[in-house]
Amino acid sequence: MQRRSLLLLPLAASVGARPRIAGAQPGAFPNRPVRIVVPFAAGGTADVLARLVGERLSAKWNQQVVVDNRPGAGGNIGAEQVARAPGDGHTLLLGTIGIHAASSIYARLPYNPDTDLAPVTVLAEMPNAIIVHPSVPARNLRELIELARQRPGALTFGSAGSGSSTHMAGELFMQVAGVQMTHVPYRGSSAALNDLVAGSIQVMFENVPTVPPLVQGGQVRVLAVTSAERVGALPDAPPAAQAGLPDYVATAWMTLAAPASVPAPLLQRLNVDTVAVLNEPAMQERLAQLGALKRGFSIGESRRFFADETRKWTRVIQTANIRVN
Repeated sequence: MQRRSLLLLPLAASVGARPRIAGAQPGAFPNRPVRIVVPFAAGGTADVLARLVGERLSAKWNQQVVVDNRPGAGGNIGAEQVARAPGDGHTLLLGTIGIHAASSIYARLPYNPDTDLAPVTVLAEMPNAIIVHPSVPARNLRELIELARQRPGALTFGSAGSGSSTHMAGELFMQVAGVQMTHVPYRGSSAALNDLVAGSIQVMFENVPTVPPLVQGGQVRVLAVTSAERVGALPDAPPAAQAGLPDYVATAWMTLAAPASVPAPLLQRLNVDTVAVLNEPAMQERLAQLGALKRGFSIGESRRFFADETRKWTRVIQTANIRVN
């Protein structure tokens, strides 16, 4: 079946295409273009958020901010590139759960995300949406659970990669619901969404921002959201805890991170500037439209958040005995 391209979300402009603006003084930061590595394919939520933040930082710094998509290994290929980059603040990472809290699924990694990367801030937190291809004979979450119980392992769910929030939300769902589905990892959500729309996979636990256009176009059916409350971007989707799965809550989150070698004063500068961008009214409005909750934590708060989330998702990984060689 031919795959259909997905036009996920309109952006004001491509950050990478923004012309360089003169005016940065020699020796100042930034004194050349800044690169935000997105470790997933273009078109997914991480890519959208990086371009929104990058566009505003570009204006604030009077310097070009380029988004560089480097997918693979659940985000760890791009993350390793940032970890190995010079600590001058000009190479940053759009980080996710898979990098900062669920990397223990990998038996071996050529870098240590806990010690080789430093959080700048947690950008935003967002629920996932439980969506299915229209051919799936489940009109609500209870029917999906019953279908999965009747056919253990027959339903496939796609994700942005092993350890990603879209994978972890699915693993937690299976544990809480007591069902078994088959996980199919991709090199980013956009590729998985393409296959979901084509009917090659049946289910996804996708970040909310990319879902509304697909629901409106009838390409997927949304059964529930994974937050404790309803989400404005998908007002008709009930929380999973109210739709047949008590105690199931899972949120995705995204960060801006830097090489651990970045000096503390520069890391603090990056934090202050990024939080200021997140606090802009237009940015808050845009995040709300996407179904994302603005965070903008301090560096210390971000580290504590990472630690709490790592404990949570490590339990899920150990319970499911997930291991990627």
